[in-house]
Amino acid sequence: MIIGIIGSGAMGAGIAQVVAAAGHTVHLLDQNTAALQRAGQSIESNLNKLAEKGKITPEAAAASFRRLHLTEDITSFSDCGLVLEAIVEDLAVKQQLFREVEMLVPATCILASNTSSLSIASIAAACQQPERFIGIHFFNPAPLMQLVEVIPAVQTRPGLAEEVRDLVQRWGKLPVLTKDTPGFIVNRVARPFYGEAIRILEEGIADMATIDWAMTELGGFRMGPFALMDFIGHDVNYRVTESVFTSFFFDPRYKPSFTQKRLFEAGYYGRKSGRGFYDYREGAAQPEPTPDEALGRQVLHRILAMLINEAVDALALNVASKEDLELAMTKGVNYPKGLLAWADELGLPQVLQTLDALYEEYHEDRYRASPLLRRMVKSGHTFFQHESIGTH
Repeated sequence: MIIGIIGSGAMGAGIAQVVAAAGHTVHLLDQNTAALQRAGQSIESNLNKLAEKGKITPEAAAASFRRLHLTEDITSFSDCGLVLEAIVEDLAVKQQLFREVEMLVPATCILASNTSSLSIASIAAACQQPERFIGIHFFNPAPLMQLVEVIPAVQTRPGLAEEVRDLVQRWGKLPVLTKDTPGFIVNRVARPFYGEAIRILEEGIADMATIDWAMTELGGFRMGPFALMDFIGHDVNYRVTESVFTSFFFDPRYKPSFTQKRLFEAGYYGRKSGRGFYDYREGAAQPEPTPDEALGRQVLHRILAMLINEAVDALALNVASKEDLELAMTKGVNYPKGLLAWADELGLPQVLQTLDALYEEYHEDRYRASPLLRRMVKSGHTFFQHESIGTH
């Protein structure tokens, strides 16, 4: 199968490298000549580095690069079996792109978007054959990150999601199937990692260095929420939160914070700008955490209860299977454990008690426990010891 990739930024170039290395001829399209040339150089450099490290042979690196064709001409997609876009997150721009692409590709060609936040159904609606449209969401950097979310739209023909999942698996990735809901799996379930951490900071319960310490040292997360938001960039992380909040009809569980919004407005995007929650400028002093284990456990369990509740609710609403929810969070955002298994380990009654106590204190809908969690506590079931439990 010949594959067309539109957009030669970090995501597009990374995906092109993955599919070329998997044996496909790849046409990487961009109207920006300089960006396209940079992408080609970056892919060649990455392949050579893999060869130097012994991950692949020099011959395999050279063969992969030979399969890559850089182009500014969209008519080169005329023989593609799959076209995947990785351009700006703008619905109107993506819709217009696929109106043009659809006229040039074979009737059997699969059309796909790498969007992380837009409705797949909305993009598909611009096509004359929306039944061949699907979401294929990679994580950055695409060559390194294993997880890929496969998202059928309401219009997608039966069987296509499974075909694409099998194809992604042949690329050496770990695909998960998810419903076309805001944030899909990862960007939906992960929201409390950021939002609840900021809430704890705003209330003065703990400072950001202590919260980050609690989540890494006591929780086993690779990065604390504030360090991670600074790493991702508030121009990205805040916008995703805002998008998920709006897309969920302003459900308070996903409500953005003014604290992060002000950093975004000030241009304090994090590492990339030199300032975020932390100060990355040369010579800047970094705050020290307060290694108080009792406080740290309080912080960890509050954030963890919110994350677990989000995963349980996604299961209750059939966003994805138990297995795919666990895979998404361990491989997509490198959580130390799957959230449902973690819930079993902590004890579902303990998780429910934490949520109910928060709801009792704040009387905010953000702390409402998933009905599935409540049903499971009542029945005495757990997620993985009693495989017969359903979502109803």
